[in-house]
Amino acid sequence: MASASPRPSHRRSLRTRRTLVVTAAAVAAGVGAGVLVMNANADPAAVDLYHQVLPAKDGWAASGSGTTGGAKAEAAHTFTVSTRAQLVKALGSQTDTTPRIIKIKGTIDANTSDAGKKLTCADYASGTGYSLSAYLKAYDPATYGKKAPSGTQETARKAAADKQKKNIVFRVPSNTTIVGVPGTNAGIKGGSVLVQNVKNVIVRNLTFAATEDCFPQWDPTDGSSGEWNSNYDSVSLRGATNVWADHNTFTDAPTFDKSLKTYFGRKYQIHDGALDITNGSDLVTVERNTFDCHDKTMLIGSSDSDSTGKLRVTIHHNLWKGIVQRAPLARIGQIHLYNNVYDTTTVNGYAPKYSLDSRAKAQVVAERNVWKIPAGAKVAKLLSGDGTGSVAGGGNLVNGTETDLVAAYNAAGSKKLKTTVNWKPALTAGLQTSVKNLLTELTGTGTTGAGAGLLK
Repeated sequence: MASASPRPSHRRSLRTRRTLVVTAAAVAAGVGAGVLVMNANADPAAVDLYHQVLPAKDGWAASGSGTTGGAKAEAAHTFTVSTRAQLVKALGSQTDTTPRIIKIKGTIDANTSDAGKKLTCADYASGTGYSLSAYLKAYDPATYGKKAPSGTQETARKAAADKQKKNIVFRVPSNTTIVGVPGTNAGIKGGSVLVQNVKNVIVRNLTFAATEDCFPQWDPTDGSSGEWNSNYDSVSLRGATNVWADHNTFTDAPTFDKSLKTYFGRKYQIHDGALDITNGSDLVTVERNTFDCHDKTMLIGSSDSDSTGKLRVTIHHNLWKGIVQRAPLARIGQIHLYNNVYDTTTVNGYAPKYSLDSRAKAQVVAERNVWKIPAGAKVAKLLSGDGTGSVAGGGNLVNGTETDLVAAYNAAGSKKLKTTVNWKPALTAGLQTSVKNLLTELTGTGTTGAGAGLLK
């Protein structure tokens, strides 16, 4: 089993971090990635949140040149936005790699026009010829059979979906920092942030809620009974490198899955992933986020043949509650999972199936995480796998007791998880060896807690 040597107190390191100030001038002068300029007498309230960079050794995203986002941004590329149209303008073109800082003030509703008018699913469908009732009639398996939809209504559905996609997907260029302004309930409602084939991006202090697909596609060949499949992750990393996601909240609220209708015997699913890391993305650190009330939460690797040698991801000090599965589902890569808290109590109808799935030869080190499970729940169901993935590590607690999760899983199933990995974590800043109070810490209100709105 992989293990880590004792580290300095995480609370002490966080107190130190709050006295650090990173300035654009310092970065421009050549301060290295992950190196912060210290002002020992600085008031913690004076920390420049917008120019902060990922600290040294803070997970995989600290590799190489580190992750600095838009820290070098000049005044002309520093924006404060509060509407969809302003956000689109601030993001600019994906090909423009000029460092930029985008401060989101308040909640931006992605389903609005450039003029600020509220848009609905009916607005996107208008003029396309699509209607759900006509779609259901056209592709009812009882009459259409179990084949992929094609024809007039499927063409119309795609046209309507394209209109929504054009409106709600925000494409992020390289060298960008996107941060929620403290005290403004900053976030994006109904939108999808796409970080695709770019590098050096920071996303912090934002709530991502109600990311919903108006036009799910029926696939009768998905599984034995078919499925309704939706698009749009709240945040999607595709071929992205050096990304830091910190102190964000991801939630389906206010529309929970239990309220969704059923057609063709399957749930009409309007939600996709919360934070997916796919298509050869690499060097990613996901820390101190809250994942709340969601089904398929975090996918690492888009398929069993995703990019070998990439998909290196660190996931630490996150709070997972009301999560059904994929926390995460990991394929191929080297994933370090430490100091996370999993509350597997059913919340708003979201009943957990498993937490961590290691498959397609994934090399996962899971250490010093905390699970809170209901009375009678089985430890063996906290993990999942296909018989090729590995989960090493130790020091994990279940209801306060150190527990060998892999042994419990392997004793109950036929597709055994391997217990050794081909790498050793080195970028482990803040790793806590004592985790008995981690649940209280991550649900707290200070910057040591997890989720949006805590950074000052």
